[in-house]
Amino acid sequence: MANNSYFRLLPDFQYLNPVQTGGVRKQYVDVKNLFLRMKVKDSALLFATNFINYQILEGERPDNVAEKLYGSSHYDWVVLLTANIINIRDEWPTTSRLLYDYAADKYGEDLNATRRYETKEVRDDKGRLLLPAGQVVDQNFTIPDPDNIGQTIRPVVGVSNWLIETRKNNKKRTIRVLRKEFLGRFLEEVREVLQYQESSQYSSNTGKVAYNDLS
Repeated sequence: MANNSYFRLLPDFQYLNPVQTGGVRKQYVDVKNLFLRMKVKDSALLFATNFINYQILEGERPDNVAEKLYGSSHYDWVVLLTANIINIRDEWPTTSRLLYDYAADKYGEDLNATRRYETKEVRDDKGRLLLPAGQVVDQNFTIPDPDNIGQTIRPVVGVSNWLIETRKNNKKRTIRVLRKEFLGRFLEEVREVLQYQESSQYSSNTGKVAYNDLS
């Protein structure tokens, strides 16, 4: 299988060697153009048939997901790109152990303290939804009792700092990734997009010359 790692697909450019020879910089070195970055078009994301929802398991990394979905860990960048993840540290779910260590350090003795109050779901005797769960309310929030006229109920539950951090982490577990059957076409389009267009610095469809002679 060809190595389709992201850095192999990035085009090169010739950068002037900073090491001077005889007082003049004349040697160019080929380096990868790390300034290029791709983003899946928003219009492409509308084609739901091209993507699937994937639930990231405990401890899974992008390369693990790529191996599972596409048969090669080299496609970890495809996972991140199609999921529109830029900063893995902030946008990829952490392990339970690391999450606990982070939260314990952040909140200390207040880790399990109540941070806010939320509603509990309330339905009438016919099963009709009267109040959805998860709305942020005051501690003493009440509503009329649907089963007892003239009385009220307090459908409120306290939510701890630890539960909020856990929810935030779990929310990151669901990502949209490219279906395997569209991978080949996707790679072809990536290669086309990463090719340079002709310009004053153009040397080939995968190369540019950076004219930065400061001698």
